[in-house]
Order: sequence, then structure tokens, then C-alpha cells
Amino acid sequence: MKSTTRIAIAFFTVTLTLMIVLSGAVYYFVTEYTYTDFYKRLQTRALLTARITFDKDSSSVAYQQMREQILEKLPREKDYIFEIVPGKTFTSESKRLGIPISFFDAVSRGEPTNYQQDRVFYSGILHQHSGRSYLVIVSAENYFYTHHITNLKRSLTGVVIFVSLLVLFVSIAFSRYVFNPVRQITRQVKNISSENLHLRLQASIKNDDINELKNTFNTMLDRLETSFATQNNFISNASHELGTPLTVIIGEADVALSKERNKEEYQEAIASILREAERLERITKSLLFLAQTGFDGKKQKMEILRADQLLWDVKETIDRINPKNKVQVDLSLIPDNPKKLKILGNAQLLHLAISNIVNNACKYSSNQVVKVSIGTTDDQVVMVVKDFGIGIPNDELEYIYDPFFRASNTKNFEGYGIGLPLTRNIIRQHNGVILVSSVQHEGTTVKLSFPLALVP
Repeated sequence: MKSTTRIAIAFFTVTLTLMIVLSGAVYYFVTEYTYTDFYKRLQTRALLTARITFDKDSSSVAYQQMREQILEKLPREKDYIFEIVPGKTFTSESKRLGIPISFFDAVSRGEPTNYQQDRVFYSGILHQHSGRSYLVIVSAENYFYTHHITNLKRSLTGVVIFVSLLVLFVSIAFSRYVFNPVRQITRQVKNISSENLHLRLQASIKNDDINELKNTFNTMLDRLETSFATQNNFISNASHELGTPLTVIIGEADVALSKERNKEEYQEAIASILREAERLERITKSLLFLAQTGFDGKKQKMEILRADQLLWDVKETIDRINPKNKVQVDLSLIPDNPKKLKILGNAQLLHLAISNIVNNACKYSSNQVVKVSIGTTDDQVVMVVKDFGIGIPNDELEYIYDPFFRASNTKNFEGYGIGLPLTRNIIRQHNGVILVSSVQHEGTTVKLSFPLALVP
């Protein structure tokens, strides 16, 4: 059963139930009011009958005129007057009128009493006159019940049927209207696969939940398309980067084994094979490390680190592997409170990430001055690495995190295009943010932000 049908049925059922309950309540209270009102009418007539019968003065005439001219004649209206004498039980009167003897007993005690027999209603009062007691009983058919309540039944039934049909129609139309955008999304999503990830859901300018859902789904498709493109690019470049040294190794081995050669030629061939094998090892290790840092990092050992000490360790490493560097560390923004410099992280991974950035700054600026500064905000530690080298072309900045991507102006510099993607993975593992801005021929600035560790 479709969602639209289920919602329509549920809404119709709830509404119909409420209509029946409300109609039943209206019918019950109107019926009770009709009974009470009609008994009051009979009691008034019983009182007038007693006054007219026993008061032989001018007032009785007035009461007679009031009853005949003002009060409406009720259907099957009858009056009964019975004198109460000692020993009288009213048994015969009870049988003749079809009224239980308890009715007469109650009236005899002075209790205004009512009784209903089919459509005929009875009401009796006790009247005292000249030292004698009389039972005055008035009966009539309840016209208001037999006619008005019947009309009320028909009206309520008609209203319930009409409103039920109207609600059923509205609920079906409304549920279709509500779920129509969802059905459109379903149809459009069915047309999207790995072969046409460029397709997007048609979002409107309306600011509603459905449009937000479409935009969220389109954003997810953007990420998927980027991931697929990155994967394809990764596979293509990895195949090329791994294939080149393998081709050289195989070629050198074939040439060396094709005929007898002297010692120097064998040494040259083996040296060439060794260089390519080492290159292949570096690429393989980089790829493995890149793949490992693609996980969420929960298995990595985390500890509280001093960000400034981490920076000095990186500076020491850069000095060892590149003695010609001109890295300048600026500590002028370091806070007095050492807790403001503590972050939660893996020392080895963070050392590798920051070293990659500083080493790239030195390499692509041909060992010109590289400024490294560190500071803090209320909740973050911020590191900035700025060089004055070749920079990155503006139209290539969006690709710098793609594995094996190298800017078009880096052909004269050695590298594999793995360092920056690896660095970004490590920064993400530490809930950090990396921002790269660059101007070609002017230099590159890399900003790293890490959340402060919660230190008691």
C-alpha cells in the first residue's frame, strides 16, 4: 500500500471517528434536553389543571384562558385527577393507564414524578385543596422527540456522510499533493547511476523542506561525483607512476641480459635498476600511507601535544634534510598560558603533515625565506606557513588535493603529488582545517587550525 493511500485512509478514519463521536454527543445532549424540557411542560400543565379544577374564582378563568390561548395543545394530551383516600392503592388506575404503581406512590409522597411509555410521557404532582389531597397527572406525546429528534438524526447522518466524503476527497488530494515532490525525487533518483552522476535533482527557489532535501541530495551527488572522478584519476595516475619505474627496471634488465657486457656496464645497469626500485618503493609507501590515513583515525594513538614544540621538531627535521633552508619561526603571537598551545593528536602523523607543508614551501621557493608563525584563538591553535615561491595557478587550486596532481609550473621540481592529499587526510583525522591560498609567481600561504585540547 502506498504512503498516499495509507495517509488518506488514516486521516479519513480519524476524521470519521471524531465526527461520529461528536454527532453522538450532540444527539445525546439534545435528547436529554428534550426530555427535561418536555417534562417541565407537562408539570406546568398539571399545575394549571389543578388550579383550573379546584380554584373556583377569577384566577381559574384566567388560567383556563392561558391554557387555551397561549399554551400549545400537545398531541394526545390528557389530564387525570385522583383523590387520595385512606386505603386506596391506585391499582386499578395503574393497570388502566399502564403506569407502574410506584409512579402513584411517588406522587402521593409529594415527589414530582415522570414516566415514559413508548412515545407517551407522564408527569404528576400532588395538589392539596380544602384539606384533601389529589393526584394530578398529565400525559401527552412528545412531539419534539418524535419529530425534532428524527430530523436531528437525519441531519446528523447526512452531515456525517457529506463531511466523510469531503474529508476522504480532501485527504486523498492533500496526500497526493504532499507526496508528489517525493515521487518526483524518486523518479529522478532512479535515473541516476554511476554512469551519469552529473545529473541533479531539479531544485526550486522555494525555501521548504523538500527543496532542502533536494539540495542536500545534490550536494551528496557532488561529493560522489568528485569521489568517482578522484578515484578514476587516482587509478590512472597510480598506474602511470608505478608503471614508469617498472618499465625502466624491466628494460634495463633486458638490455643487461641481452648479451655479455663488461663490469662497468653491469654496474651502470644495476645502479639504474636500484634508483628506479627505490623510486618505486617511495611511491608505494606513499600510496599505502595515503590509503591508511583515509580512515577515520580512531585506531591512531592520541595524546596531548604542545603545538609550539611540534613546530620546533619540524624545524629540526627540515634543517637536517635541507641544510640550505631559510625557515623563520615567528613566536610573537604565542599566548602566556601554555594550556592555550595544547592539542590532542598523534605526534608522528602531525609531524609528517607539517613537515610536508614546510618542505614544499622550501622546495617550490628554491630555498627562499619561508615564514612559519603560530598563534591561538579562544578555541583553536593556528599555524601559518608562507613562502614566496612560484605559487599555484588560480585555475588549478581546486585540484591540489587530488592524488598525483602536480601544478603545471612544477615540472622542474621533483615530486609525486601525494604530499598534500596525505597532509589533508592527517589534518582531518585531528578535526583540523587546512586552507591554501596562492598567487602565481608570488607565493603560497597554508593555514592550519586545530581545536584546543580540553586540559583540566
